[in-house]
Amino acid sequence: MLASQRVLFDIPDEVCFLNAASYSPQPLAVLEAGRKGVARKGRPWLIDQAFASEQYERARGAAAGLINADPEDVALVSSVGYGVATAAKISPVPPGSRVIVLQDDHSSPVLEWMTRADESEFAVETVQRSGDGDWTAALLSAIERPGAAPIAIASISSVHWSDGCVIDIEPVALALRARGALLLVDATQGAGVIDLDVRKLDPDFVVFPTYKWLLGPYGRAFLYIAKRHQAATPLEQTSYGRRAVRAEQQVYFTDTGYVSGARRFDMGERDHFISMEMAAVGMDMIAGWGTQAIAARLAELTGRMADGLRGGNVSVVDARVRAPHILSLSFRDGMPKDLVERLAAEKIFVASRLGRLRISPHVYNDEGDIERFLKAFKKQVPSL
Repeated sequence: MLASQRVLFDIPDEVCFLNAASYSPQPLAVLEAGRKGVARKGRPWLIDQAFASEQYERARGAAAGLINADPEDVALVSSVGYGVATAAKISPVPPGSRVIVLQDDHSSPVLEWMTRADESEFAVETVQRSGDGDWTAALLSAIERPGAAPIAIASISSVHWSDGCVIDIEPVALALRARGALLLVDATQGAGVIDLDVRKLDPDFVVFPTYKWLLGPYGRAFLYIAKRHQAATPLEQTSYGRRAVRAEQQVYFTDTGYVSGARRFDMGERDHFISMEMAAVGMDMIAGWGTQAIAARLAELTGRMADGLRGGNVSVVDARVRAPHILSLSFRDGMPKDLVERLAAEKIFVASRLGRLRISPHVYNDEGDIERFLKAFKKQVPSL
């Protein structure tokens, strides 16, 4: 079992941070990479010309490794929303078809399709959450519904951000592929904890940022694009997306043909030397521990918490449908007023999401944090 990695973080002893699903603290090594990056930009004349490309490829390779992708198939982007917008440009939706999303899914994989629906004359179908939290069964039912309009694409999270329930991507991908539909996976709440093997699952697009489970900074995200879509036009037009548009050449626009692979889809102004290196360091640490070890560790912590919370006014979804790293509590009579704030006053940090209390430990948490939370929670919610 992976031990707590708290010693690698700048987290005071009195702080119990259980909110990685919002944003994680950064390890000391990531913070140091950021400090070095800031200093480097202070003296740009010392930056080696090869440094930029080395940073791009280090980060691209680290992101690819997390999902078992070829680095050539990964683009450097700024956010999940940017990645979804790129996918939408690549994948026009035919009139009369439908795009499948999840009820109350995060805005990033949903709003792009809602915005395009009227003009492009397609329908956005929202799959409703079942009472037991089994999103996979609900999705398959929607995909396979007799007489329904053809599906163009399913744009879904791999783990639902508010209720912490996990989607089994493999049967969903198979069902979509059998109908000629595309699959976009927002792996924001899954990357780094839950295995997502693009060679096995063959999705069309996978996008994830680094500021949550990957221990990295804001403004860094990665977009996997299946090879079958890589001949498309990118969202932005950049010099480095073309074969030979270079300032050091005598003829600037020597060759405006696109480069091969997903690099043509890299965002504009990708020269984020500070955050790019920070993201790479964080992802390397995650890879070093391994997603299976991280998942097992966090499942142990959330399982211990779930066992201590059963009964009374609180309900927890069954372990078979919830992600190992997120525990979402529902309250029969509604969440007690100011519960999150009252816990924060005791330096215990969790989140309120759509009427639920979301608790999300990471590798810096330990059993003591869980016991401390349970004690404080029972004091604040005495009906438990």
